[in-house]
Amino acid sequence: MTTQRDLDMVHLRLILVSGKTQDFTFSPNDSATDIAKHVFENWPAGWEEETVSSSSILRLIFQGRFLHGNVTLGALKLPPGRTTVMHLVARETLPEPNSHGQRNREKTTESNCCLLL
Repeated sequence: MTTQRDLDMVHLRLILVSGKTQDFTFSPNDSATDIAKHVFENWPAGWEEETVSSSSILRLIFQGRFLHGNVTLGALKLPPGRTTVMHLVARETLPEPNSHGQRNREKTTESNCCLLL
């Protein structure tokens, strides 16, 4: 039976670079940092080969953008009660916010491409 609390929660399906997935449930008030800490502290069975040393290097990617630490699921306007897919990667640093947009405004013939497998 689905409760109102379940309908108010945000369901995330996190995908590792290896392709392994795991579903988690969070409050709309949870931030990217909160999610990284929770996943690190509750590392799924089956993800042993991808174990990381600290939650501080876990990064979420949503719609092609890294989520910075204090952004909440509610701020992303994710639909409560439904499952949203995000990528989870281990990375020490993040690009600065809007750095991709700045690069697009600069006139260059250089092409940048990224492929997530």
